Amino acid sequence: MKLVALAPAPLSIAILLLCLTTSSCSRLLRLPASKTSKSLTKEELWFNQTLDHFSPYDHRLFGQRYYEYLDDFRTPDGPIFLKICGESACNGIPNDYIGVLAKKFGAAVVSLEHRYYGKSSPFKSLTTENLKYFSSKQALFDLAAFRQYYQDSLNAKLNRSNIDNPWFVFGISYSGALSAWFRLKFPHLTCGSLASSAVVQAVYNFTEFDKQIGESAGPECKSVLQEITHLVDQRLGSNEKALKTLFGADELKIDGDFLYLLADAAVTAFQYGNPDKLCLPLIEAKKAGEDLVEAYATYVQEYYIKSLGVSVETYNQQHLKKTTLSGDTADRLWWFQVCTEVAYFQVAPSNDSIRSSKIDTRYHLDLCKNVFGDGIYPDVTATNLYYGGTRIAGSKIIFTNGSQDPWRHASKQTSSPEMPSYIITCHNCGHGTDMRGCPQSPLVPEGDAKNCSSPDAVHKVRQEIIAHIDLWLSQCRQDSGRSSI
Repeated sequence: MKLVALAPAPLSIAILLLCLTTSSCSRLLRLPASKTSKSLTKEELWFNQTLDHFSPYDHRLFGQRYYEYLDDFRTPDGPIFLKICGESACNGIPNDYIGVLAKKFGAAVVSLEHRYYGKSSPFKSLTTENLKYFSSKQALFDLAAFRQYYQDSLNAKLNRSNIDNPWFVFGISYSGALSAWFRLKFPHLTCGSLASSAVVQAVYNFTEFDKQIGESAGPECKSVLQEITHLVDQRLGSNEKALKTLFGADELKIDGDFLYLLADAAVTAFQYGNPDKLCLPLIEAKKAGEDLVEAYATYVQEYYIKSLGVSVETYNQQHLKKTTLSGDTADRLWWFQVCTEVAYFQVAPSNDSIRSSKIDTRYHLDLCKNVFGDGIYPDVTATNLYYGGTRIAGSKIIFTNGSQDPWRHASKQTSSPEMPSYIITCHNCGHGTDMRGCPQSPLVPEGDAKNCSSPDAVHKVRQEIIAHIDLWLSQCRQDSGRSSI
């Protein structure tokens, strides 16, 4: 799906979509901010960050936003949990399962906004030229520099020097990949990482994504979705204007953008643990002999657009071309990461596809060129060469994935002693279930798993997470004690 652009909400909790399921993901799908659950903190703090970590002569800085939550911190030697913000504005620390973990371990929680997103933009214009410093590699160095800054500032407050608290890093979706990559590239700066629904494998043609939607839907719902796709393709050729009006998508002049909207709307239900919102009404409409396209339009309009607050504009390439900082810029920014590093082109499989076959590789490459200019395309080989993809050779990284989440096919699903991997299996176990609970719209306070169809499966994985965090923090403290002797 695309990274869905949600209306900016200065005092709301930004929930990541796993970029990944937004239709442009090519984009990771972001859910609207929760209006009901409280955040741990929304108080903005600022840090002067280096613009280009790879230049020996460019010493420019920019302001990067971060947050800290100290209510449960066991002074002075408690652990510090670094919760990585991903591909959206970071407007606070959400009250998901990390709040529970902070209480359990007496941890401070800090969270750094990703460069360029939200208020952490180095430039006043997001032209392609100004995006040259926008990459996961720069973002990882941001985290390393911030980690050192925060540790030093904490030491200053405690009137001590050269002491490190044990750190542990957390992330979901793209930020889950950053969490794993941070442990890979900076193992001396963290005791371990939780990589929840972590998309560590850059994928050029991500056909497994659509195949997983079919499996998650089940035979009956899958058949109805395929019939709807066939009918939409037919009507697009015969009465395009009326069809787009039906879905409230008149502004989407490019057919591929419109079809991406329709594909993403279905994906969201499975990605975020609400499959029945999609399948039950469509199956009933099929049995009643109703117009399936109209039934799907009702779902898209009432649930995807109105209830979740997803804007049709986020699928409009004219919107993606805007370079001003006004409004929510996450759509353009995520597409740039897609078009330069990770791809995740959600193309239709050659057969048995749910999404339209018109959503192909050419559509994605044309979008990258149209939005960012000539010569912009994802070097997936280089990304996987640098990080290792699913063969990542780090240590002390926990990988977790929901069984219904299509993004899990870009994550590490094979387990090893130093990199345990867990699949949480249940009817509504989607993206980041271990941290967010089920379903995820709105965010469940403290990641409560009571609404998951198999809460015991979630609890079991959480116990494994706790055991590994406890072990790895203990090992960190032992190593620190030996090094100080």
